[in-house]
Amino acid sequence: MILESLKPETALKVKKYGYFIYLLPLLLPVSAWYGGTHTQGLNTLFALLPMLVVFVIVPIVDLLLGKDPVNPDEDEVPEMSEHGFYRWLTLSCLPLYFLCIFSAGYFMLNWPGLSVLDQVLYTMSVGVVGGIIAINVGHELIHKNTKLEQISGGLLLSLVSYAGFKVEHVYGHHVHVSTPEDASSSRYNQSLYDFLPKAYYHNFKNAWKIQKQRMERKGQRFLGIKNELIWYYLHTVLVAGLMGVFFEVLGASFWIGVGFFFLQSFIAFTELEVINYIEHYGLHRRKMSTGKYERVTPEHSWNSNYFLTNMFLFQLQRHSDHHAFAARRYQVLRHHENSPQLPFGYATMFTLAWFPPLWKAVMNPRVKAYYRDEEGVLSSS
Repeated sequence: MILESLKPETALKVKKYGYFIYLLPLLLPVSAWYGGTHTQGLNTLFALLPMLVVFVIVPIVDLLLGKDPVNPDEDEVPEMSEHGFYRWLTLSCLPLYFLCIFSAGYFMLNWPGLSVLDQVLYTMSVGVVGGIIAINVGHELIHKNTKLEQISGGLLLSLVSYAGFKVEHVYGHHVHVSTPEDASSSRYNQSLYDFLPKAYYHNFKNAWKIQKQRMERKGQRFLGIKNELIWYYLHTVLVAGLMGVFFEVLGASFWIGVGFFFLQSFIAFTELEVINYIEHYGLHRRKMSTGKYERVTPEHSWNSNYFLTNMFLFQLQRHSDHHAFAARRYQVLRHHENSPQLPFGYATMFTLAWFPPLWKAVMNPRVKAYYRDEEGVLSSS
């Protein structure tokens, strides 16, 4: 494809500045409002604009551009890892997403002729942006060891009401990934509709359970000021209340503002859990004679290397490398050809996942082929 013809050093430079595409999702809510208010009778279409861009246009451009042609040279990794440019891109997402949700609320209330259904669709579109910016970037930041990044990651997650992910993902999912103990690892033949409610419930519950255990080991009170989950969930409540007041000042109901905040949150964290479903579907870690599971390797996550979606998601699709080396920064994540490969980028796979017969027709043969030398290892949920 187009990018595969580039020299490696040119491709790396294109990637460096290509990450600025993260601004596009943030601009989609205002673009939708502008388009809807300057056309006649197309409100529903423009309310859906962010979703159409993410789930229709991006997959098409992915196929046209092709796959990411380069891995970083390991000699350059230390310097790239410390480069402040990459760090500040992710840190900027916290104020930008805060501005995005409040401006989106303003646009919705100042969009003439927008029906209640269109308002719901527009709020869902904002939630899709939240999945890309708040959840995905929050995920990148909570894996880093600086206090600024850790707190920024937690605050981003709290803007979509999913602060527990900060604890459960790092100390739960990354420990138990691709085992029956992990609620975020989907089983072979498990449908998305079976997976989602379990993921919502167990991940919320596990976050508090893990946090309690962590605090007990430190000799700290669970219901004390050092419990970070309490602070992050209080931040969620505070922002929801601010949104309600904001809507009230603009002449709408306080509760419509609160509803707007929590609906965009629900869409954002649902987007996360669908991606979790995709990333580990049918994969497993083998149990050793000691009773413990084998070490996490690139074999335990589905990989996708389509260029455009990699830029959108700060290389989340190079998920195999992320799980094998969780502390690696997004700019130096590598593609592993020997890891299980998704046939398309995340946006396409996200759409497929909602149609279980189609999903299984595409993915089950790939899981079976990957474990072709291990008869009987696959089991349904």
